[in-house]
Amino acid sequence: MKIFIETSRVLLRELTETDYPGIFELDSDPEVHQYLGKKPISNIEDAKKSIEMIRAQYIQNGIGRWAVIRKDTQEFIGWGGLKLITDRVNDHQNYYDLGYRLIKSHWGKGYASEIASATAKYAFNELNLPEIYAIADHQNLASQHILEKTGFSPIETFNYEGVPHIWYEKNFPDIKPPIL
Repeated sequence: MKIFIETSRVLLRELTETDYPGIFELDSDPEVHQYLGKKPISNIEDAKKSIEMIRAQYIQNGIGRWAVIRKDTQEFIGWGGLKLITDRVNDHQNYYDLGYRLIKSHWGKGYASEIASATAKYAFNELNLPEIYAIADHQNLASQHILEKTGFSPIETFNYEGVPHIWYEKNFPDIKPPIL
């Protein structure tokens, strides 16, 4: 399995079938889904489908969210990384979205900021992207803080699936856009 990013505390690697229990723990928690506009999953089969969908993105788009593994315990604590968004969102299409989702017991420990910062560096250094984007529910102050702390600029508020969200952007100067 490929490791894409290594920080002092975490590894970001491909999601695999060994991650089904972790994805289930993550995505069955209603608090984790508070600002996502989706219902929590209710069984391990839903977790398997989620991982299959992400693994298909690896093949179709060359990128997708990665498992976040604590280096000291080898514990699955969530997912993070980039996703190519091919649908039109806020008048953008075919853009790279930074995202992260952590199991609740790992909130407030700096992991999301670490993941966001390392992923932005990966986008710049490895993918040569000129910019990446992120969105956060207008009520999700923790995620807004993480994005701004890691160098994202809030651009505007827009409605995403009927809910106000903030559109964030992080630019990398002197990088030419890739041809998609």
